[in-house]
Amino acid sequence: MARLLGRMAAIFVTACLLLTSQTLTAPERAAAADPGYLMVHFTGEGSTNQQMYLSHSTDGLHWNDLNGGGMVLRSTVGTKGVRDPAFVRSPGSKYWIIATDLCIGCGQGWGDSQTNGSRNLVVWESTDLVTWSQPRLLNVADAIPGSGDAWAPEAIWDPASNDYVLYWATNAPLNGVTKHRIYYAHTTDFRTITTPQVYIDRPGTQGIIDTQIIEVPSGVGNYRYVRASGDGQITLEGSNSILGTWTTLGDLSGVGLSGSQVEGPMWMKFNGSDKWALFLDQYATGGGYMPVLTTDPSNPAAYQKQASTSYNMGGTKKRHGWIMNLTAAEESRVLARWPNTTANRLESYNFQDRYVRHTNFDVRIDQNVSTSQDSQFRMRTGLAGTGTVSFESVNFPGYFLRHSAFDFQLVYNDGTAGFAADASFRQVAGLADATWSSFQSYNYPDRYIRHYAYELKLEPISTATGRGDATFRVTG
Repeated sequence: MARLLGRMAAIFVTACLLLTSQTLTAPERAAAADPGYLMVHFTGEGSTNQQMYLSHSTDGLHWNDLNGGGMVLRSTVGTKGVRDPAFVRSPGSKYWIIATDLCIGCGQGWGDSQTNGSRNLVVWESTDLVTWSQPRLLNVADAIPGSGDAWAPEAIWDPASNDYVLYWATNAPLNGVTKHRIYYAHTTDFRTITTPQVYIDRPGTQGIIDTQIIEVPSGVGNYRYVRASGDGQITLEGSNSILGTWTTLGDLSGVGLSGSQVEGPMWMKFNGSDKWALFLDQYATGGGYMPVLTTDPSNPAAYQKQASTSYNMGGTKKRHGWIMNLTAAEESRVLARWPNTTANRLESYNFQDRYVRHTNFDVRIDQNVSTSQDSQFRMRTGLAGTGTVSFESVNFPGYFLRHSAFDFQLVYNDGTAGFAADASFRQVAGLADATWSSFQSYNYPDRYIRHYAYELKLEPISTATGRGDATFRVTG
C-alpha cells in the first residue's frame, strides 16, 4: 500500500508540474474587453529602421504592427536616428519616450559611435500617448569624464527619492579600464538631471550595455525589484530598493540563453496574473525578439523558453524596446491614432508622370518618385473632424500637408484648432474628371488644392486649366 501511495503521489506531482508547464507555455489570451499591451521599438539598421515604431497585442504574445508597420515618430535632432526606446508613464497624466541618439550606418559605425558618439538621449513628451512633442536632446554623459556615448536609457519611479531614476550605458574610462558601465541620475522632467553616478560596474573588463528593472508585487519571490542585464550573460539581480544593494540571482544560461546570443531584455507582466514574459533580442542571428516566461522573475530556474509556434512578433522585426500595459482609454486612443491605413500617392491629372511629394518640407509635384517615401502619405480621418481627410507623411510621421498663406508645406501637427483646419480637406469628385478626386479646403471652401508651376497651392478654381491642376488620383 505504501508503495502504491508513493507511486500515486509521484504521478500527482508529475501531473501538477506538467500543468504548470502548460500554463506557462500556452498563449495568454486576454478577454476581448481587456486592455492589451503597447510595444515601442526600432526595427533594424539604417535611417528609416532606426526610428520609433509601435506594436499592439491583446495577449502579450501575438503582436500586430500599428500604422501599417510604418514608423510613428521620427527623430530630427542629433544623429537623426534612434534606438533602444523606453516608455515612461508618470503617476499623473504625462508620458515620455526616451531613446538612444544613434544611427548606425548613417555616417558612423559601431567603433566610432562608442568612442566619439552622441552623449545625448532623445526625448519625446505627451499627455495622451498619441500626440507627441517634437523630439529634444537631453545630455546625460558630458559630465562623465572621457565619455564616448550614451546608450539604452531606462527610467523608473523611485518612491525613496520621489523622482525618476534615469539610467543608461556609457563607455568611459574608470580606474584604468574603459568599458560600458551603467550610470544613473535623478530627474523629475527629463529636461534636467543630477550629476551622473556609476550604477552597475561589472568586474574587470566585462562591460554592460543594457539593463531593465521591474517592480515585483509582494508575495512573489524575495525581492521588490528585479533587473535583467546584458553583460556577457542575461544576468538577474534582486533588491528591495532601486539604489540599494543588489544581489546576483543567476542568469539564463540554464535555459540555453547567453549574452553572446541575446540582448536588450524587455519585461512584460501579463494582465490579471503574477506571470511575466522576459523578451530577449536575438541580435546574434538577427531574429528579433523572443519571449521566455516565468512566474517568479527572481528565480532563474523558473524561466521557460517558448516554442516558436506559441508566439508571433508581427510583420516587422522587433529590436530593443519597452512594453506598456495599457488602460482601456489609452488603448482606444492608440488604436484610433495609428490604424493600418494604406500609404498612397496623389497622381496629377494633367501631368500623369508627376506626383505630390515633399522636399525640404516644401510641397510640389515631381517625376521619378516611385522609390521615394517623400511622395507617400496616409489619408487620415481629417484633423478637423468627420467628413474630411488629412495627409500625413509616411517618412515624417506627425507631419501633415498644411496650407499657410495659400501655399503648402509639410508641417508638424501642433495640436491646435488652426492647424487642424488648415490641414483638413473634403474629398470630392474630380473637377476635371469625376472618376478622379479634388480636395476642397475645410476652412476656405471656395479654394482647392492645385499645382501651379509644379508647386502646390490653395486657390479658387474657375478655368479648365485650373480644374485639371486641381484633379488628382489616389494611387497605391
